[in-house]
Amino acid sequence: MIVREYKEGFVMIRQHDHALISGEMARQWKNDFLLTSRIRSEADWAVEVHDRAWLPLDEKPLWNGEKGRPFTFVDYPLEEKLAAYRSGIEKTAEQSPYAGVLTSMHYQSFFENDRDDSRTAEFYEEQKDVQEKLLSKMKVEVPAELRHLHFERLQFCDNLSLYICMNEPGASKENEVPWFRDGFPQKFDIAPGGIYPEWKNEATVLLTPFPFAEEWTVSVPYRFVTKERIDEAGLETAYHEAEEKNYFVTFD
Repeated sequence: MIVREYKEGFVMIRQHDHALISGEMARQWKNDFLLTSRIRSEADWAVEVHDRAWLPLDEKPLWNGEKGRPFTFVDYPLEEKLAAYRSGIEKTAEQSPYAGVLTSMHYQSFFENDRDDSRTAEFYEEQKDVQEKLLSKMKVEVPAELRHLHFERLQFCDNLSLYICMNEPGASKENEVPWFRDGFPQKFDIAPGGIYPEWKNEATVLLTPFPFAEEWTVSVPYRFVTKERIDEAGLETAYHEAEEKNYFVTFD
């Protein structure tokens, strides 16, 4: 779950909804930068479903008593999170081994510099085997360079979607989530120095350079869950009672 806290309650955005936004970003990508192909289609789908692992977890959001707010995707209990990652990779790979490879690479990357815990170290090493087995099942060999490009694009779309979900729409640079304040780390031919985002206003994000085919608008679904109702009924009940709404963001 992606969570933004306010005085009266919390904006809560499901991880899978954020991933669906990422998938739309992948489909909006300029064709000149990444030619359309069957493999491109599978890579696009991987972006769209990369967080399906969170579907069952976000149906039953958990309360973080220590921090006094719902658990987010960042601090969710590790055992349950890793189990969900494994399940999500497996389900994705059943439909597309290549999408499974990219999803595995994505989750594995979270622990690139975080393997002090034996559980994360085990997961990291395990995913190397998962990727090799899935690649061996594919009928078409995808060059390592193209796999890397697809992986970078997945991570960029993931980050840009997080940018519009984690930040208050229209946030000034000093009030943005620090992760993306200086731009996104992924490099492409059209953006050798990375891509820099900035809120123009509450409904528009400027991207420099611009990676999409044209200006477009995305809908972000969310629920506002009040602290008062959480105190009365508990987080899970309060979350499911809350009305789902949308805000809109245009990329320019």
